[in-house]
Amino acid sequence: MQIGMIGLGRMGANMVRRLMRDGHECVVYDIDADSVAALVEEGAIGAESMEEFAGKLEKPRTAWLMLPAAIVGENVATLSGFMEAGDIVVDGGNSYYRDAVDMVTRLKSTGIHFVDVGTSGGVWGLDRGYCLMIGGPDEAIEHLTPAFETLAPGGDGATPAERGYLHCGPTGSGHLVKMVHNGIEYGVMAAYAEGMNVLKAANAGKSDVEANAETTPLGNPEYYQFDIDVSQVAEVWRHGSVIGSWLLDLTAEALKGDAELEGFKGRVSDSGEGRWTVKAAIDTGVPVPVLSSALFQRFSSRGESEYADRLLSAMRYAFGGHVEKSSAEKAGK
Repeated sequence: MQIGMIGLGRMGANMVRRLMRDGHECVVYDIDADSVAALVEEGAIGAESMEEFAGKLEKPRTAWLMLPAAIVGENVATLSGFMEAGDIVVDGGNSYYRDAVDMVTRLKSTGIHFVDVGTSGGVWGLDRGYCLMIGGPDEAIEHLTPAFETLAPGGDGATPAERGYLHCGPTGSGHLVKMVHNGIEYGVMAAYAEGMNVLKAANAGKSDVEANAETTPLGNPEYYQFDIDVSQVAEVWRHGSVIGSWLLDLTAEALKGDAELEGFKGRVSDSGEGRWTVKAAIDTGVPVPVLSSALFQRFSSRGESEYADRLLSAMRYAFGGHVEKSSAEKAGK
């Protein structure tokens, strides 16, 4: 089939490559002309404007957007001006599911179908395939199925879900499922990180820390005399462990190359899905203590707790004259 792709970043470009590799014709557009040119060299049909892009699509047109959530709405508004009833717009980015629901209302008078596809696979999707969580009308989903079959990991599964893609329900449901997927991802990542941090501190009993009134002494230091190689722990957990996962595979690979993680500053971004998951949980009265804690830890990693931490220190000084201890002092250095 023919499919158009707008947004040729880390995922969009590789999705085009995977589609073309399976014989699909792809029309591509991006504000970065070099990104378009690179894919044209590989066999794609390039466009220099959104109007030209829409003009090169065969009816019923299919335009798949892989864009940041913040600019999806404005791009759909522009694109829809060049499309007709029966055409299909697909949002494959990490957009808020409510935006997809609202988009159906805005496009209703045009007859243009709007499909939301939560897409997971990252930069590895070209070879591994993409897990697709899909929301939209049956007619549009049926038309897009050949593309879903190509983009998904595939295999011999008896059902689409077993092959890596799922029509979750009406428009909005795909992004809802992907939203919760990413919320879970926050929690799993936090669990691995916290557990590894405990193992890294297993030699705390070897530190010569001077006793002082501001630092709680380590009880039973004889039990914390282990120099654990966390990179090797991550590796052994990959083989037969109940907590093995692709995410653990990536963690082990990262630790092999930089065991002390000196190439990272520890500022962990959140692109919205974790916040939206927690909000949905609050709206529906569902307790999510792990997911919410993981989200708030990301805020803290970016210094968002610094003012509160300073205020805590100020209060301790005010009521008890407690003077701050530096990290070096705490470690006995």
